[in-house]
Amino acid sequence: MSVKDVIKNSVYRSLGGGTTMSVQTVFLILMAACLMGIYIFLVYKLSGKTAFYSKDLNITMAGMPVIVAAIMIAMQSSLLVSLGMVGALSIVRFRNALKNPLDLLYLFWAISAGIIIGVGLYALAIVLSFMMTLLLFMLDRIPGVKAPELLVLRGADANIDYESLYRVIRSHCGYYREKARSVQNGETELIIEIRTKEKDSLLQDIGETDFFSQVNCISHDGELRV
Repeated sequence: MSVKDVIKNSVYRSLGGGTTMSVQTVFLILMAACLMGIYIFLVYKLSGKTAFYSKDLNITMAGMPVIVAAIMIAMQSSLLVSLGMVGALSIVRFRNALKNPLDLLYLFWAISAGIIIGVGLYALAIVLSFMMTLLLFMLDRIPGVKAPELLVLRGADANIDYESLYRVIRSHCGYYREKARSVQNGETELIIEIRTKEKDSLLQDIGETDFFSQVNCISHDGELRV
C-alpha cells in the first residue's frame, strides 16, 4: 500500500465518523456537565439581583453545559459532523434581549464549562467554576456609590426667593448643584442635583415655601464608579 492510499484511508475514516468513546465515557461527560449546570443554576440564583432574576433564563443556563458537551462529543467523532455543526450554529440567531448585562457572563460561563467538560478536562472546569464563584461573590460585596438624585422644581419666576430656597436645600443636603434653569412665559424650571438622607423633610420644607407649584425628586437606578 502506498503513502497516498494510507492518507486516503485516514481521511475517509475521519469523514466517515464513529466515535471511539465508550458509552460509560459519554455518560460520565454528560453527567459532569449536568452537575456543572446545577452548580451554575444555584450560583446564579444566590447572586442574581431580585429585580432582574429570571427562572427561565436560569434553567436555560443550567441546560446549556449539557447541550454544549454533547455537541463537543459529536464534533470529536467525525469531521463531517463538525462541519455540519459549525454551519448549523452559524445561522442561528438569538433575539432575546438580556435584562442584566451580568447574565451575559453567566451564559459564557455555561458555554465554556460545556466545551471544557466535553473534551474531558474536568479539573479545568472545576477550577474555572471555583474562580468564577469567588470572583462574583467578592466583587458583589464591594459597595456601590448611589447616583445623585434630581430635584425638579417648577413655579412662577416672580415668586421664587432663591436665597431662601438654597438655604433650605443647604440645611438638608450634603451636596447640591444646580444643573439647569429655564424660564418660559414667566414660569421657571429648576433642576438641582442633590445627595441627602432627609428627602422627606427637604420636600416638605420646599413645599411650605409656596415658591413652586410642582416639586419632584427623581431617583436614578444606576451606580457611580469610584
